[in-house]
Amino acid sequence: MKRTDHDVLFDPLHIGPMQLRNRIVMSPMTRAFSPGGIPGEDVASYYRRRAEAGVGLIVTEGTWVPHPGAANEENVPNFYGEEALAGWKRVVDEVHSAGGCIVPQLWHVGLSLKRKIEGIFAEAATGPADRQVGPSGYGSATGERPRLIKEPMTQRDIDDVIDAFATAAESAKRLGFDGVAFHGAHGYLFDQFFWSETNRRTDKYGGSIERRTRFACEVLQECRRRVGTDFPFMFRMSQWKLQDYAARICTTPQELERLVLPLVEAGVDIFDCSQRRFWEAEFEGRDLNLAGWVKKISGKPTMTVGSVGLDIDLTSSLKGDGSKSVSIDGVVERLRRGEFDLIGVGRALISDPQWSTKIRTGAAQEMKAFDSQDLMTLW
Repeated sequence: MKRTDHDVLFDPLHIGPMQLRNRIVMSPMTRAFSPGGIPGEDVASYYRRRAEAGVGLIVTEGTWVPHPGAANEENVPNFYGEEALAGWKRVVDEVHSAGGCIVPQLWHVGLSLKRKIEGIFAEAATGPADRQVGPSGYGSATGERPRLIKEPMTQRDIDDVIDAFATAAESAKRLGFDGVAFHGAHGYLFDQFFWSETNRRTDKYGGSIERRTRFACEVLQECRRRVGTDFPFMFRMSQWKLQDYAARICTTPQELERLVLPLVEAGVDIFDCSQRRFWEAEFEGRDLNLAGWVKKISGKPTMTVGSVGLDIDLTSSLKGDGSKSVSIDGVVERLRRGEFDLIGVGRALISDPQWSTKIRTGAAQEMKAFDSQDLMTLW
């Protein structure tokens, strides 16, 4: 059978024991549909529908690790507690029965805390958590420029967070997930250590780029120690932050190498490289995007993400601007050239669970356009 323009999307990819049937990934998109932090049957059905339609890998919405400062929204799912983990087991079973692979995205927001959170998250908004959630004496809440906070995290605070991630990784393996993903982007806790604007520490966790990666590396190393070598780790990274779209951790390929290689050594198998627009070059002089550069530097599989299949970025969508489906020829051509290995699709898959099927059958003209209200509905 003659290959079509998009057939490269449907080539399989093996990453350790994880066997992906194609290169399409459902990118993590948090929408807070788990009351009290418990993912219900509707959440399991939501992910199953995407797997049934041919998505190769599902990265779940962000899930809170078992640490009191991790959360800033009570209806985002927990990744701890008997009831929540039973809900995630149901999700895993539904996705696997539909032929898909799935990894949970483990999340700690760090300084991006709401100041008023009720119920089970009250402890995260008061007292020690104000001290625990930031890497240094400067931090940033979502939507704000860096501001002075009371105290940097102590070594005990850091050790507690490392243990929380490792405990969650153990739970993921026990529940039957195909690997685990770490949210290291967009100005949340790992990223607060990476970025010099929010990391002003003078100890072993601050200063040079390599020292600013140390916290993330120690988390990855402890997780790897507990789950073994046969459990793929995916790590989400970005330059931009929710509070600063122009932010940059690395301004040259050489600086990016100093960030990426320690993470590889610590155990990362796949890099999820988040951009607002996948087609934008990361550095002057070459048209490689972030995923392209990270693959070139690390030799590891990478995933590109950022407005795939849509004509405007997420921020514009959330402001209510209408978006429409557009050709994916550009991102597919980059995939064909080997710049990256996976394509992350977020809003397009939220609005149209059949997105993968329609791409494969050539029915792209039938795709549902994304509307910001789609984020409020569990399709």
